[in-house]
Amino acid sequence: MSAELALSLPSPVGNLNAYLAAVNSQPLLEAAEERELARRFRDQGDLNAAWALVSSHLRFVARLARGYAGYGLPQEDLIQEGNVGLMKAVKRYDPDWGVRLVSFAVHWIRAEIHEFILRNWRVVKVATTKAQRKLFFKLRGAKKRLAWMRSDEAKAVAADLGVDPKEVMEMEKRLYVHDKPFDAPVDPPLEERAMPAMQLEDWRFEPEHLLEEAEWEDYARGRLYSALDTLDDRSRDILSRRWLADEKATLQELATEYGVSAERIRQIENQAIDKLRKAVAH
Repeated sequence: MSAELALSLPSPVGNLNAYLAAVNSQPLLEAAEERELARRFRDQGDLNAAWALVSSHLRFVARLARGYAGYGLPQEDLIQEGNVGLMKAVKRYDPDWGVRLVSFAVHWIRAEIHEFILRNWRVVKVATTKAQRKLFFKLRGAKKRLAWMRSDEAKAVAADLGVDPKEVMEMEKRLYVHDKPFDAPVDPPLEERAMPAMQLEDWRFEPEHLLEEAEWEDYARGRLYSALDTLDDRSRDILSRRWLADEKATLQELATEYGVSAERIRQIENQAIDKLRKAVAH
């Protein structure tokens, strides 16, 4: 199907009800009309014929997509994916096979919807092989309740689907075990401390990391002392004794020593900090 035809498709995104009303208003094709349009597209590459085939079946895609509402994915996305399958079906359809397009297209529509669900239903894929994908969809339809299956129920489902009971139990685990969030809470309980984010490698004690930190500290310290040299003696002394000394002086102690008020010492301190901040930033 050409890019031009794909771009001409109406989109369900934005206003789903308006989209459904639009596609349901499209006229249905008689069998003879469908064959004629399909031949024109197959033999002449007539995109108008292809568009007529696609537009007349959009309501069918929307109806199929509704059947997958239980997977918790946006209906608009399911319809979009189904429309892709419909276009693939129109491209491959041969009217001389003697079957209606709708019968041929259902496989392609469902295949695209299935792929979308499998890509998006879990962060980690629940099904990778063809057999697992078949089991994924059939198992959801076979379960009659939300509780975990008993052994006899798993055997019954396995016999019905023609698979090993172990495969049924494994797929059920994949279906109903929730994904863990990557970021753990600030103070997680013990059972939640195995979050993926908490299992990342710890680089803090790697030699390269330690060397980088040491070099950065030396650089930052050098910038700080260079900035301190730009201050007058009183401001530098007050700031050093208030912030850099092991035994920090109080505002009142410095006020008594310099013969000014504690408020004046605070003002000098704040002005010195502002000067340092500007000096370090350049």
